[in-house]
Amino acid sequence: MSDIQKRLQEAADRLVESGTERGLQIAVYRHGEQLADVVAGIADPDTGRVVEPGTVFYTYSMGKAATATVAHILVERGLFTYDTPVAELWPEFAAHGKGAVTVRHVLTHTAGVPGLPLDTTVEDICDWDAICATIADSRPWWEPGTAMGYHAYTFGYLIGEIVRRVTGKPISQVLREEVTEPLGVADELYFGMPVSEHGRLAQLEDVPGASEMMASLPPDLPMLKAGPVSLFPTAELGNRTDVLAADIPAGGKTSARAMARMYAALLGEVSGVRLLSPERLREVTATAYSGPDQVFGMDSSWGLGYSIGLPQGPADSPSVFAMGGAGGTFAYGDTATGVSFAFTKNRLTQDFSTAVELSALVQDSVGTDR
Repeated sequence: MSDIQKRLQEAADRLVESGTERGLQIAVYRHGEQLADVVAGIADPDTGRVVEPGTVFYTYSMGKAATATVAHILVERGLFTYDTPVAELWPEFAAHGKGAVTVRHVLTHTAGVPGLPLDTTVEDICDWDAICATIADSRPWWEPGTAMGYHAYTFGYLIGEIVRRVTGKPISQVLREEVTEPLGVADELYFGMPVSEHGRLAQLEDVPGASEMMASLPPDLPMLKAGPVSLFPTAELGNRTDVLAADIPAGGKTSARAMARMYAALLGEVSGVRLLSPERLREVTATAYSGPDQVFGMDSSWGLGYSIGLPQGPADSPSVFAMGGAGGTFAYGDTATGVSFAFTKNRLTQDFSTAVELSALVQDSVGTDR
């Protein structure tokens, strides 16, 4: 057992025993080799089913990294460029003055279409054609490229419809063909997960007090204008069969080891597979936009489809490209160290404190596993 495996297992067991977490996975790769594959706790409290390395978690926006990765693979194939107008590939999207929005704007959350109508239902987000028609007909919040605001749901459908228009295939199929099958994780990383596989999912649960926290938010917050509260990430939403089965590439259903393996194959070669060229990797992980988020209010830094930095801030870790998910899941690749890390869990908390603790442990440990 490597030192990092041992230290992470001790931390995971402690987090579960203390009640901080219910069930979790942690996976670490470095230079294409897996250093840790840790599990702890319970996947389903109703049955007592334990978390296993292949247990799949709905990680919400952590899955956006897979969405962006698919886009980059197709750019590298020459099917479009980052500066291709979205409407060139998806003509209906040009409605209401959105003709200047480019793929780059989408990847940096500067496209100006961060919201869904407040009457959007859960059934709507599971209906690909209907939700894409809604987004195509939306009015921009700002001139593209002039501001940034997190496109919580729309990011996934925008990239996904671009992928569909240029390949003729749903993004879930392209993910499988180009990413998960080559990496040997096709049964552990999905956008839409077949219902026949749902028995392998971890059951999500909300941390106590989550609903009261939502109810206390000021009604004039921009985030409350970007979509109905019924679509905000909760355990109830994330445990729905239709949501789990639908292609919603704003999020992903994955194991930690599958996501860490994907990041490892972005950083370099994994079992003979490298997803992007070194030149492309440098381009997509460089800071492309930094500034205040018009939806959530905090300062954010973005590469092309990946956030820059660890949860405590990009200034401390500019070589990290990452995506976190609502509830506290987090995964990243570090171009400086060659480390990739993924952390999944089923207790949805309001912060990334556990991810911060575990990633700090990984950073502290990698020197012992060169």
